[in-house]
Amino acid sequence: MEKQLPKEYYAKLEAIQAIDFVIYDLVLYLNTHPDDAQAIQQYNYYAAYSSRLKTDFEACYGPLRFGMPVQNHQEWEWAEAPWPWQV
Repeated sequence: MEKQLPKEYYAKLEAIQAIDFVIYDLVLYLNTHPDDAQAIQQYNYYAAYSSRLKTDFEACYGPLRFGMPVQNHQEWEWAEAPWPWQV
């Protein structure tokens, strides 16, 4: 049976996806315009914002990124979170 997720889960995940799209777009732009200081500033701003959003999401719903410390040392948190096709 699929786990019911609150609306906030989807809202937070959508915000992360939107900000990450901005970051990817800025990366592509910076690959061809490496001296654009304003774009670098925007990249740094959105990268930090994305990190804050992901940290908040993980505090509420479990891991989202690899390489982050496991909060509960008694169980593997990845097994508890919904799989991508369940979202």
